[in-house]
Amino acid sequence: MRRCHIFAGGDLGSKPTKEYFRSRQGFVICADSGYKHAKKLGLRPDIIVGDFDSYKGRLPENTEIIRTVPEKDDTDALMALKIAIERGYRAIWLYGALGGERFDHSIANLQLMLYAREQGARLMICGNEWVTLQGSDEVERSALYPKKYGDRYFSVFAVTETVKIRRLSGVKYPLENYEMKRSFPIGVSNEITGESAVLDIESGLALVVQS
Repeated sequence: MRRCHIFAGGDLGSKPTKEYFRSRQGFVICADSGYKHAKKLGLRPDIIVGDFDSYKGRLPENTEIIRTVPEKDDTDALMALKIAIERGYRAIWLYGALGGERFDHSIANLQLMLYAREQGARLMICGNEWVTLQGSDEVERSALYPKKYGDRYFSVFAVTETVKIRRLSGVKYPLENYEMKRSFPIGVSNEITGESAVLDIESGLALVVQS
């Protein structure tokens, strides 16, 4: 599957390294100051998009630059996501989506996963936290989550009002035939006890965080 890497301007974390990207080649889009992360990693972006209210440095030559204005409905990260989808990418990784100076941008970037899902794409937020959505359709009903880079915590949250979990195993606090409610964060701070956790969802949509 063709993959696309998008860099936003939040905290990159210590996990995505030059070696990580050497083994995961793909199309690279930078959203405004997300370019500073790509530059630090030695990556040459295919596209840089934004109003450039946060990145004031020199932009690379021979790179497609899409300039916008600050007075717009879409965030820079959403514009980057739309470009990725328009160009045919359905597997998309977003870096620098969390942390930084703006908590509201972190919330907006989490919402991008829902937008991508509505467009038939899958967006994962990557960094010190790995965040994804899992639903109950045939493709993603049962998912395996390998332990990454010594992750300590594995958390599951209900996005829909309820999520019916057939089975959550390979973790310190397993669940079976459990209805998780959006108003009660019982799934926070679980731990993967083996090599992988298994989450099997019967209905609903869950947010999964490895940190």
